[in-house]
Amino acid sequence: MNKAIKYRIYPTTEQIILFAKTFGCCRKIYNLMLASKIEGYKMTGKFPSVTPAKYKKDYPFLKEVDSLALANKQIDLQEAFKNTFDKKRKKKNGFPKFKSAKHSRKAYTTNCQYPKPSNSLKRPTIRIEGSTIIIPKAGPVKTVFHRLPEKDWILKSVTISKESDDKYYASVLFEYPNPVNTYIADKNNAIGLDYASDGLYVDNYGNVGTNHKFYRESHNKLAKAQRRLSRMKGSKKNETKSNNYIKQLRKVNKIHRHIANQRLDNLHQISTEIANRYDVICTETLNMRAMSNKGFGNGKTTLDNGYGLFLNMLEYKLADRNKFFVKVDKWYPSSQICYQCGKRHSEMKDLSIRTMKCSCGHIMGRDQNAALNILKEGLRQLKKTA
Repeated sequence: MNKAIKYRIYPTTEQIILFAKTFGCCRKIYNLMLASKIEGYKMTGKFPSVTPAKYKKDYPFLKEVDSLALANKQIDLQEAFKNTFDKKRKKKNGFPKFKSAKHSRKAYTTNCQYPKPSNSLKRPTIRIEGSTIIIPKAGPVKTVFHRLPEKDWILKSVTISKESDDKYYASVLFEYPNPVNTYIADKNNAIGLDYASDGLYVDNYGNVGTNHKFYRESHNKLAKAQRRLSRMKGSKKNETKSNNYIKQLRKVNKIHRHIANQRLDNLHQISTEIANRYDVICTETLNMRAMSNKGFGNGKTTLDNGYGLFLNMLEYKLADRNKFFVKVDKWYPSSQICYQCGKRHSEMKDLSIRTMKCSCGHIMGRDQNAALNILKEGLRQLKKTA
């Protein structure tokens, strides 16, 4: 099994320059290989195989950076073509696009090479020593280790990334043997979760997930910073960006990153608490991108919740604990069915109706009623597959 741990790193000025060169070279080599493939297809009708070594003679600066970082870009391009033309893939991606210098993510991945058994003098190319990570070409990079790997974990690769607020991170990938988990889940210890725009979710007990809306809470501060940015030299198209503009842009990006970190921390706390407490969690498979569309009128609230990320966290945390994560189909009418008698109420399609009122006397909030139906359907599916 593989697991990645993301560390905050503090590179020196020379290392920052090297990282910037590597980011640029990775983008350049990707675009060159993609252009060669397109040109080859126009001439021969087939996509030729290309390697980074083909371009190092014409572009000598490619030799200044880690060769494995460039090789990984070749793998990324091959994967992009596979996702485009794979007939077995249900959801196909579009044709690979050229990477933009402005909008591409600033990151690169390099692999750890281990010495041969016959040579005991050399060490792995990537390793953790003291308070640093040794990275090829860059050398030791100062790192804050909030968690260290186990002794039997094998370091596979590291991804260096730069965020919009000019902070650097190293995501270190480890391989470790499959843990033996003897925990037996209690299928009666279950909970159903229904998505709620105001509160992340509502469970079958009527509890609301969270009252935080981190984007809304920082909206005024962000708007003020963005107004200042819009009045500085460099805000207009094709205008030279001043130093003050760049400084203010960093402040805006810092606020965005702070909001994202707040949301991420909150979702981790909530998902961990639920995963520790319950053995079976039943949820709906919702299309969050479609729900954030203008037609629903609550796009900002939907994106501010981070419900899709929350479900991903629940899924892998339950898998680590040998517990069950059950997905109910999104077309299951959980909000329209009375949990008490099973009668279907088509009027509940109107989202403005917030209370389920049935002729059987059942009166309950629509979200809690839906959560109970999701729990019931999820347990039925789990019993069927067992």
